[in-house]
Amino acid sequence: MHTPVKKYESRYKPWLEHKGKAILGEGRAKLLRAIRDLSSISNAAKTLSIPYRSAWEHIRKIEEAIGAPVVKTHRGGAKGGGGAELTEEGARVLREYERYEQYLSSLSADEDYWEALDMKISARNKISGVVKAIEKGEVAASVKIEVSTPTIITALITRDAVDALDLKKGDYVEAVIKATEVMVSKD
Repeated sequence: MHTPVKKYESRYKPWLEHKGKAILGEGRAKLLRAIRDLSSISNAAKTLSIPYRSAWEHIRKIEEAIGAPVVKTHRGGAKGGGGAELTEEGARVLREYERYEQYLSSLSADEDYWEALDMKISARNKISGVVKAIEKGEVAASVKIEVSTPTIITALITRDAVDALDLKKGDYVEAVIKATEVMVSKD
C-alpha cells in the first residue's frame, strides 16, 4: 500500500508587538536570552556573531517600542566587573515570547490538531446540548453537557479552551465526539 508523501510542512515566525510595533522576534529573543545567560552584552554579541553596536541597536529598538528599559548595565573598570542583566520588564517580555514560541511549537507538532482542522463533522459525531456545570482545575476543565436524550456528557478540555469559548453554565454547545476524546464547540 502506498503512503502519500507530505508535500508541505507548516512553518511559523513568532514575534511580539506592542501598539503595532514589533518588539521581539527570534533574533532579538536570542539576544535577550544570551544577555540573561552570559550577563554581558559584549559576550552575547560575540556568541551570536553580531556586532556589539548591532546588539545595542536591537536593545534600543525594543526599549523604544515598549517605553521601558529591558537591560541594566553595570560599569566595569581596569579590573573588570562590568556586566549586564535583564530588567524585570526585559525578563517579562522574554518570558512572554518564550511562552508564545513554546505554544506555537507544540501546536505545530500536534498531529491531532492538524487532523482536527481537516476533520469532517458528521451527524453521528456531533451532539448538541446545554452546559450544566464547569469544574476548572489548574490546567484542565471538566464541562458537563446535557443532551436532548436525557444524558450528560462530560468533556475534559483545557481551562484556556473554556475561557476562549467564554463558556458559562446554561450555554448551548455541541459535543464533537472523536475516537479518543470529546471536544466542545460553540456558535
